[in-house]
Amino acid sequence: MTPTRGRADAAITPFWLRLPRFFLFPLQAEPLLYAAVLALASLIVFVVPLPFVAILVEIGILLAASRYAFKVIHFSSQGFLHTRDFPTQSDPDLVGLPWKLFAVLLVMGAVTAACGLLSKNLSILAWAVMSLALPAVVVTLVQTASIGESLNPGQWWSVMRAMGWPYLSLWAFLFFLSGGTDIAVPMLVPLVKPWMLLPLINFALIYFSWAMAALLGYAMYQYHDALGIDLRFVSRANPAERDASDEAREIDAHVADLIEHGEADIAIGIAYDAARVAENDLHAQRRYHRVLAVAGKQEDLLRHGKSFIELLMRGKLESEAMSVHATCVAKDPSFLCLNPSNIVSFAQLQWRAGDARAALALLKGFDKRYAGHAAIPDAYELAARVLIQGMDRRDLAKPILDVMKKRYPKTPQTEEVRWLLRDDDPTTRGATLAG
Repeated sequence: MTPTRGRADAAITPFWLRLPRFFLFPLQAEPLLYAAVLALASLIVFVVPLPFVAILVEIGILLAASRYAFKVIHFSSQGFLHTRDFPTQSDPDLVGLPWKLFAVLLVMGAVTAACGLLSKNLSILAWAVMSLALPAVVVTLVQTASIGESLNPGQWWSVMRAMGWPYLSLWAFLFFLSGGTDIAVPMLVPLVKPWMLLPLINFALIYFSWAMAALLGYAMYQYHDALGIDLRFVSRANPAERDASDEAREIDAHVADLIEHGEADIAIGIAYDAARVAENDLHAQRRYHRVLAVAGKQEDLLRHGKSFIELLMRGKLESEAMSVHATCVAKDPSFLCLNPSNIVSFAQLQWRAGDARAALALLKGFDKRYAGHAAIPDAYELAARVLIQGMDRRDLAKPILDVMKKRYPKTPQTEEVRWLLRDDDPTTRGATLAG
């Protein structure tokens, strides 16, 4: 993440003018139901009245609420302002963020404590700096998923510099929201029975944490350009996208506004018309695809996804094409690319990124889904390589080699897998070399 000095998007209402909406955010159907379930889960401590059970239950509730809060921040920062619009395809990095934030807070707490050993005034100063930096820490963590980057004061300053003076307002609003539970619970305690006190406290904590998440995510959305955040209808996949025409930006803004106000069908029509007359325009095709995803038009999304993936691959945008493929597969596990070789390319990307399991998941059943295709030997070779070099599972790679010997005995891919497994079958070696 490399935030730069910039200003807020003038087309986006400033976060300080939308404060009431952040209080309403947790009251949407999905988060309200989820918060109620999590809060009521605390009643387990009365069913099994053991100290360690109470601790485990509360940790579980805190973890689940924190994960959802990071999900809210992540999607809100991209411009998804209603939970009904959240994409079904979530970032796997979000799952571990609560633990990473806990680790960051432990380090920051240790530093503050160490300062206290040296001087009381130094301890107060350290606490003030850490408190002021906390929103920037969370922003950095959401964008990088890195503990190291989140502990880097240079990154904190980059976020503060990107937002400018409004960062102080953001910090103040978040600070006051963090104390909302202390204000709300005493007011509500006389209205509930004693056994409902723990669920009430948990619900209040969840409610205010998700309101804070919505506020922070929206502030990131407002300053998306300065923070380098990709929006739902605007991508920075390549430099040319940053220079979209004024007309394209106007369409983006209009479509986003329609989506936000529940006019998805009209937004789809506008995005479709723009994409239809510009079949090779990545910006127009990207906009149309994302509108379909937000609106939940699965059939149209899958149909457009096939041609969109091809367009992205022709433009050498493999990572984005892989993301589109993942979205389509999440909607329909039987989704097939027009060009099966793209799946092998996606698996190679995952393999180079060090994610062996993701690479294998893409290659699983490739020979059956794309029976007879010329890319099957490549898929076999890559799967075997991942199993051998990435997972140390030579036992699982040997059956692949057996199939390759039988079906593709004279191909370089079979010879490569033989070498990886140090296979010394003289009959196969002669046949392969003869080819």
